[in-house]
Amino acid sequence: MTETYDLIAIGGGSGGLSAAERAARYGARAAVIETGKLGGTCVNLGCVPKKIMWYGASIAHTLHDAPAYGFSLKRDGFDWGRLVAERNRYVANINNWYHTYLADSSIDEIQGHARFIDNRTLEVNGVEYRANHIVIAPGSYPVVPEIEGAELGITSDGFFALQQQPGRVAVVGSGYIAVELAGMLNALGSEVTMFLRGEHLLRRFDSMLRESLMEEMLNDGVNIISSSAIDRVERADDGTLGLYCAASGQLQGGFDQLIWAIGRNPNSDNLGLENCAVERDSQGYIRVDEFQNTAIPGIYALGDVTDAPQLTPVAIAAARRLSDRLFGGMADRRLDHSLVPSVVFSHPPIATVGLTEDEARASHGEAVKVYQTRFTPMYHAFTERQSQVAMKLVCVGAQERVVGCHVIGFGADEMLQGFAVAIRMGATKRDFDDTIAIHPTGAEELVTMR
Repeated sequence: MTETYDLIAIGGGSGGLSAAERAARYGARAAVIETGKLGGTCVNLGCVPKKIMWYGASIAHTLHDAPAYGFSLKRDGFDWGRLVAERNRYVANINNWYHTYLADSSIDEIQGHARFIDNRTLEVNGVEYRANHIVIAPGSYPVVPEIEGAELGITSDGFFALQQQPGRVAVVGSGYIAVELAGMLNALGSEVTMFLRGEHLLRRFDSMLRESLMEEMLNDGVNIISSSAIDRVERADDGTLGLYCAASGQLQGGFDQLIWAIGRNPNSDNLGLENCAVERDSQGYIRVDEFQNTAIPGIYALGDVTDAPQLTPVAIAAARRLSDRLFGGMADRRLDHSLVPSVVFSHPPIATVGLTEDEARASHGEAVKVYQTRFTPMYHAFTERQSQVAMKLVCVGAQERVVGCHVIGFGADEMLQGFAVAIRMGATKRDFDDTIAIHPTGAEELVTMR
């Protein structure tokens, strides 16, 4: 017997759950197929546990700053195991909530691995399921390089399985996952060395953000080795790990743990896509148009399995708009990727939306005008750590429409959301200037910048 639905989502992460939930709200019969834990990468191995660890690291910084505010503290050390246990308990509660939420929303939960049999039929554990609309949203997985000894390291998934804090850690990578893990571990007391294939951290970000973060991480004691492509990993007699770079001929050793943070690949293999002729690009991303349509009518893809920004809110927004279009009568409903705000939970945090300065100049040439500032926030006015804040507004044309906003420093993660709304609505530099500042805050600098 074949079960029939209006919509089936492959993947119980942010994208799949959101597509099914919105469809069910319109009265559609929906199901979600998941091989692992509900919530996907974000809940289990990404945003949620990462933010908890970031909070812990931020508290470590606060304790370091406390004497400047008159506190005499006795620090008896940091209990990694207790933080991990509380984090896991919190994540487990979310997992359990999802099961109840699906049941309460009349969405069927199917446990197992889905494979296409044809354009409308999936097979899971020997049972066939059919739907007029199938959403492919199985997410992505962390990359491990194909080099000798690579298996001696762990990925970001493995980081969240660590029961003990490593003393000396090598983090290979230069993207947001690499800088987030390196910053957390360093703040919590590990000795951290980062290995970058190129010269810069966060190469796709605005140059001000890249340069400022590099400076801040070095000041915090993170060892950063640029132009170091790792060719081999080996285990020494004492059990520590060594990383060899052929270009420099150097072996860096003595590491208790190695973390690969060199990117993520789409989970598009083993889905039986050959049975429905869904197209993928050379990197394995499923090809979709602006409405999340694949080459096959009735089959859609969204989230990390497509070449979209790998951000949870992007997957959620794309999924909800898709179901609005399919079941809510909103024929033109789609996600606009042009102004997606994001935060990197580095130390200090980064917040960014819109075009970088280089991107703006490439598109608009001499019509670009940039405003920027750098200052010590009041919080750090007399602390031993003198962490800076840097801000940049990228404007275009005679009206100086704001097309990019980039912030790094204390409070950046919480100040950008409202500014992202204004920029999406077409705010100009004059609109920013005419807005009354909230004093004393760091965010006021964005409306007083000259």
